[in-house]
Amino acid sequence: MTTAVLFRRFMSSGTLQATKVASSTFPQTSAPPPLSTPKPRSKLRPRKAAMSLTPAALYQLRRILSEPEPKLIRVGVKNRGCSGLAYHLEYVEKPGSFDETVEQDGVKVLIDSKALFSIIGSEMDWVEDKLNQRFVFRNPNIKEQCGCGESFMV
Repeated sequence: MTTAVLFRRFMSSGTLQATKVASSTFPQTSAPPPLSTPKPRSKLRPRKAAMSLTPAALYQLRRILSEPEPKLIRVGVKNRGCSGLAYHLEYVEKPGSFDETVEQDGVKVLIDSKALFSIIGSEMDWVEDKLNQRFVFRNPNIKEQCGCGESFMV
């Protein structure tokens, strides 16, 4: 069975020329090869934790959380101090609906959802000196800090 195929082309003079060619003059081709099956998507990489914990902080958090009534610790920020924001730690019974959970070496710490952008990328450390013992945060997002180191601004 032959069918006619109509080809149109523009001539150099600007006129349109139509040519009718029988399809039997073209070589017959088989059906196109089947499309290759898509590769399975690679599994998602684990994302980097919002906050890292030093070994000293891990040790202290394990000690605090191993008490008879273990609770969770939530890290947040409050509006206070010379520069505007200060870190705030509190015990909670259960995580909030939008809290970020950071788990490192079996220790879980919650980050308040409202404070996540201020804390992301920070390192939590435990420091003991002659006068006090406290958690210290090394935050790469800080743009300004008060002289005493109590408050910061991002």
